[in-house]
Amino acid sequence: MLSSTTTRANMLFMLWLLFSSWVFSLVSATVSYDSKAIIINGRRRILLSGSIHYPRSTPEMWPDLIAKAKEGGLDVIQTYVFWNGHEPSPGKYYFEDRYDLVRFVKLVQQAGLYVNLRIGPYVCAEWNFGGFPVWLKYVPGIAFRTDNGPFKAAMQKFTAKIVNMMKAEKLFQTQGGPIIMAQIENEFGPVEWEIGAPGKSYTKWAAQMAVGLRTGVPWIMCKQDDAPDPVSHIDFLVLLSFLIYIYIYIYIFVLSQINTCNGFYCENFTPNAKYKPKMWTENWTGWFTEFGGAVPTRPAEDIAFSVARFIQNGGSFANYYMYHGGTNFGRTAGGPFIATSYDYDAPIDEYGLTREPKWGHLRDLHKAIKSSEAALVSAYPTVTSLGSKQEAHVFKSKSGACAAFLANYDTRYSVKVKFGNGQYDLPRWSISILPDCKTAVFNTARVRKRFCCMKFNSSLM
Repeated sequence: MLSSTTTRANMLFMLWLLFSSWVFSLVSATVSYDSKAIIINGRRRILLSGSIHYPRSTPEMWPDLIAKAKEGGLDVIQTYVFWNGHEPSPGKYYFEDRYDLVRFVKLVQQAGLYVNLRIGPYVCAEWNFGGFPVWLKYVPGIAFRTDNGPFKAAMQKFTAKIVNMMKAEKLFQTQGGPIIMAQIENEFGPVEWEIGAPGKSYTKWAAQMAVGLRTGVPWIMCKQDDAPDPVSHIDFLVLLSFLIYIYIYIYIFVLSQINTCNGFYCENFTPNAKYKPKMWTENWTGWFTEFGGAVPTRPAEDIAFSVARFIQNGGSFANYYMYHGGTNFGRTAGGPFIATSYDYDAPIDEYGLTREPKWGHLRDLHKAIKSSEAALVSAYPTVTSLGSKQEAHVFKSKSGACAAFLANYDTRYSVKVKFGNGQYDLPRWSISILPDCKTAVFNTARVRKRFCCMKFNSSLM
């Protein structure tokens, strides 16, 4: 008969084997991150992303939209998941036509791009009821987006439905698919601040619920300064001291939530932990249109400046919201007074045509940033003053790669600055990018003349 000591030792050994197999399956994941960037297959990446919402266009448009995004220099397509479109009645799901999420993600994969899947399932997005199905409000005892049992049960069920669907189709990067990041909740930080303790409990629960689905890719929470690191469910195994190193790896790179920034400018954003990268989930390329209101626009020069400034300050993931805005079909528009058009002054317009000079100017920006990537992901910038309102941000890697961003923050005057062995003209409110620290290949304020206007030819009718 085995002694109780031997039995405990055998049980501990079996526990160690089970835990080890689980741990090493996670460590083999191909997506992680550090303070500099998202790491894909062991390589730090500067990732340029654009939002294209699949229900705001037609499946026939998707291949062309994705192709234009790739040609425009993007690495990632970002989309929300729209709960009320996918579950119009409790337990009855719809994933066809404009709501064929799997088809959309696979088309992105076929184009050689990645996906940032923002599951929410609250999405805002100027979408009807913020993406919630109307039937949800009739669930007895429910209270939305707080520490409420009925709501959390419904939210978890739908989130798991989407994650399991993606897993079944092998669409997460760890399965060889294109999804490199997922998002839980959406811009909840201000709401949490308003409601206090129930909001904090809900935030922690949402984070733990999401990572518990084990996608193998990082989860993000936008506009959530206290995005937690939910690892309490494995804390007891820290007692296995020989696995501490691996535990720390999981704690930091697999189970953490990354908080991110939304806004017109995010250069001063700082993540809530030093080991997290600086990420921008929504750079607003324009704004939504309201019935009776003006059509908002944003100059290409200002968008390019905002991205270059974010990258020069250590940012490594920047997403355009929207890259293609599309159309609010049927009764999908949120309120109040949101128009049918969700064009958003995006680089690709509502009808799928490139908007010049915005699309082309951003494409040139992306080329300059990508030419600087080796230096950008290898070091933090050294900042040098070039004048009262001018700076140089210089990135140098140990292997010799060098990139410089020369910035003029003066909103009134252009200047000439000295940098290295050269002189550079900087227009007002602009940044020049030097991928080799010598040659300026792009300036955010200098927009090349392009084919920009379309004319209707009635003779072709």
